[in-house]
Amino acid sequence: MKAIVSVFFLFLIMGCNNQDVAMRFKLKGNPVVTDKFTADPAPMVHDGTLYLYVGHDEYYEGQDTASGGKEFNITEWVCYSTRDMENWTDHGAVLKPTDFAWSIGEAWASQVVEKDGKFFYYTSLQAGEPYNSKVVGVAVADNPLGPFTDAIGVPLITDNMTPNGPRGWWNDIDPTVFVDDDGTPWMSWGNGTCFIVKLKPNMIELDGPIEKLNMPDFVEGPWIHKRENMYYLTYASRLRRKGSEMIEYATAPAMEGPWTYRGVLTGQAEKSFTIHPGIVEFKNQWYLFYHNAVLTIDGKQGAIGRRSVCVDYLYYNPDGTMVYVEQTKEGITVPPKNKQQIEQIVNPYPEAEVLVGNAVSLIVPSNE
Repeated sequence: MKAIVSVFFLFLIMGCNNQDVAMRFKLKGNPVVTDKFTADPAPMVHDGTLYLYVGHDEYYEGQDTASGGKEFNITEWVCYSTRDMENWTDHGAVLKPTDFAWSIGEAWASQVVEKDGKFFYYTSLQAGEPYNSKVVGVAVADNPLGPFTDAIGVPLITDNMTPNGPRGWWNDIDPTVFVDDDGTPWMSWGNGTCFIVKLKPNMIELDGPIEKLNMPDFVEGPWIHKRENMYYLTYASRLRRKGSEMIEYATAPAMEGPWTYRGVLTGQAEKSFTIHPGIVEFKNQWYLFYHNAVLTIDGKQGAIGRRSVCVDYLYYNPDGTMVYVEQTKEGITVPPKNKQQIEQIVNPYPEAEVLVGNAVSLIVPSNE
C-alpha cells in the first residue's frame, strides 16, 4: 500500500513539475509567444518584474470570412511576466469579459496600471442593455495577477458620453491610462477619434470634461508614457488614410499640452491590418511592444484576428523624439544598437515629415 501511495505522489509531483515547465519559456525572437495567438500588448513594470497583458486571439470556424468586427474573437486577457526579458512565465487568463456582469463579450485592447498599491485593469468590451455599444470598463486587484473584479459595477465610459465620430458606436475602445509623477491619472482612448480625460485619484471616476485630440491619421490604440520631461502619445494610424495601420506619435511638455505631431514611429505590421503600441522602460532599456500576424499554429495561419505580440528596442534622439523602430525577427535576442548604429536608422516615411512639428488641436467635443 505504501508503495502504491509513493508511486501516486511521485506521478503527482512529476505532473506538477511538467505543468510548471510548460508555463515557462525562453524568448527566441519575434513573436514573443508562439503557442497561442496574442494581440494588443500592454506592458507594466512592478517590483522588478515586467508584466505583459495581452488579448488572446482564438480561431473559430467561419472567422476568415467574417467582417464587421466578427473577424476578432478575443475571449480573455492573459498575462506573461519576466524579470530579465529572456525567461518568461505564462500566467494564463487573468480577466474575462464575463467578469463584468453588464458585458456580453469581446476582450479587446486593455491596460493595467498600478496606483497606491492597487492594480487597475482598463478594458474594451461590448456591453449589453442598456448600453448596446463598445465601452470602457475597469477592474481592480491587490496583485498584478489578480483576481481582478469589476471596480464600479458599470462601464466607466459609455457611448452616450462621447460624440460618434467616423467609427460611430465603435469609438469607445482601447483605453490607455497614465499616472503622472504628481499622482494625477489620465486616460486616453478611441477608434477614429482620440479622446482624453483626467481621472480622479481613486482611478474610477472622471475629473473634468472629456476632450478630443485631433491627432493626424489617428485610428485607434493610443498609449501614453513619459520620459524625462516629455510626454508621448503614441497610436495606431493609417498614413494619409491609406493601407494598413502603422504607428505615429505626438509629444507635449505637459499632459494638458500643447501636443506636437512627430511622425511615424514604425511601419505596417507584417501580415496584419492592425497594430497596437505598448511602450515601457525596464531595467534602463526602452522597448516597443506591438503585434503582427506571422505565426501559424496548428495549421491556422495568422490573420486580422489571429495576431502575435512582438517586441523591439526603442531608442531616443538627443531632442527627446523617438527613433524610427525597425521591426525585426530577432527582436531583443540581440544586443541593443550603439550610438553610431542608431544614428544610421532612416525613417522610410518622408511623407509624414510635412506635418512634423505641427500643433495638435485640443477641443471639448459635444456629445450630441
